[in-house]
Amino acid sequence: MKTDNDTQLTVKPAKDASLSQWLDYLLSIHPTEIDMGLTRVTAVAERLSLLSLADSKVITVAGTNGKGTTCAMLEAVFLQAGKTVGVYSSPHLVNFNERVRLNHIDVTDAQIIEAFSVIEHARSEISLSFFEFATLTGLYIFKLAKPEIILLEVGLGGRLDATNIIDADVSVITSIDIDHQEYLGDTRDLVGREKAGVFRTECLAVIGEPDCPNSITEYAQAINAYAYSVNKDFSYVIANDTSTDNRSTWHYSSANRSIEAIPLPRLPLANAATAIAVIEQAFPQLSDNDIKQGIANASLSGRFEQVLEQPKVWVDVAHNPHAAKYLATQLQGFKPARIIALCGMLKGKDAAAVLKELEDSIDEWNFVSLPVDRGNDAKTLAKELNTSLSASQFDSMDLAWRSIKSNINADDVVIVFGSFYTVAAFSELLKKG
Repeated sequence: MKTDNDTQLTVKPAKDASLSQWLDYLLSIHPTEIDMGLTRVTAVAERLSLLSLADSKVITVAGTNGKGTTCAMLEAVFLQAGKTVGVYSSPHLVNFNERVRLNHIDVTDAQIIEAFSVIEHARSEISLSFFEFATLTGLYIFKLAKPEIILLEVGLGGRLDATNIIDADVSVITSIDIDHQEYLGDTRDLVGREKAGVFRTECLAVIGEPDCPNSITEYAQAINAYAYSVNKDFSYVIANDTSTDNRSTWHYSSANRSIEAIPLPRLPLANAATAIAVIEQAFPQLSDNDIKQGIANASLSGRFEQVLEQPKVWVDVAHNPHAAKYLATQLQGFKPARIIALCGMLKGKDAAAVLKELEDSIDEWNFVSLPVDRGNDAKTLAKELNTSLSASQFDSMDLAWRSIKSNINADDVVIVFGSFYTVAAFSELLKKG
C-alpha cells in the first residue's frame, strides 16, 4: 500500500527539480528494478530518433566480468589517439553522472536533467525501468554531442538489455560465467547465447573469453557475424623485455599485427588484449604508441583500486566467482602480509562460491550488512564461509571500519569487496573522514 510520501514521489518533478529529486522519481515509477525486454525502450527511442547514431561508430561491450575495464582501456586509447569518445556504463559507484561521460569527463547534472525531461515527455504512457531511462539518457546526450566513438557497456545479459536497441558497428564479449541465473540461465551455454545477442550480421564480434561456449560461435555463424576470438585469431603473452630494463611487459599478436613491449596495465590483462583486438580490427590506423600509452594509463574506480595508503586499503567490486578468482590472484602479490577482508554482498549472488575462491587468500574475515532492498545481511554471509577462521559481523560499514582500524597492523592489507554497493558505501565513508 502506498503512503503519502510514495504518492508524492510519483509526481513528475518540477522544472527546477534537482538531479536527486529526478532520481527518486525515476526509482518510483516502474514496478520492478530489473525488467528485461526491448519493446518499451525501443518505442520511446523511436519517438526521440535515438535508434540511429550515424555520426558515431558504436562499440557494444557485453560479458560477465570485464565490461567496464575493457571500455576504460578502449576509451583511454581512443583519447590518446585524439578521438572524441562517449561512454555509457553502469552501475555507478557514488554519483549517477558516472554513467555517462564525454572525453573521460562525467556529464553535468544539467545535461542529465535535460535528457530526463525530454525522455519523460516522450514516454507518455510507456513505463520505463530505471536502467532503461538511464540508457536513453546516455543515447540522448551522445546524439547531441556526436562523439566519433561511442562505447556502450551492457548492463545485464545482452540480447534483452536496453543497450541492445542500438545496432553496434563492433560487438565485444569479454568473459562468460554463471551470474544472474534467474535472467540468463544456469549454464555457460545459455549465458553465452544471451550475451551473443549483441552481435550483428556482417559486423565484427570480438570474443575475449578463452573457453568460449559453443552457443556464441554458433550464433555468430548463424547470423554471419565476423567472430574474432582470443587464442584463435589473436593472442597475448607476458614477457621480460630487456629493452625495458627487465621490467615485465607483454606482447600482442595476430595475423595482421604484432605489438611488443606493452606496459602491463593496471586493469586485467585479458581485457587489455580484447581491447587491442577491437582496435587492430576496427581502427587499424591507430599507432602502436597510442595503444601502449592508452593501455598503460587506463584506470577505473572500484576495480582493484587502492584507496588508502595508511592503512593499506584496496577496493574491488568483485561479486561473482569468476571475479573473485581473479581477485584472489591479485591478492597473492601481498603475501606474506596479513590480508583482512571486509565483504558485503547482495542476495541472489552465489556467496558460497565467491568466498570459496578467496578462502586461501584471506587471514581475517569481516562481513557487513548492506542497507539496500537486495542487500544480504552479515550473519547470512558468515554462514557461507567454509573455513575454520572466525568471522566478525557488522550492521553498518561505519561499525565494521571502526573495528578493523582499531586492530590493524602497519603491514596489514585490507580488501573491501563483494558489490558495487559495498565499495560505494566504503567510498562514502572515506569522504566523511
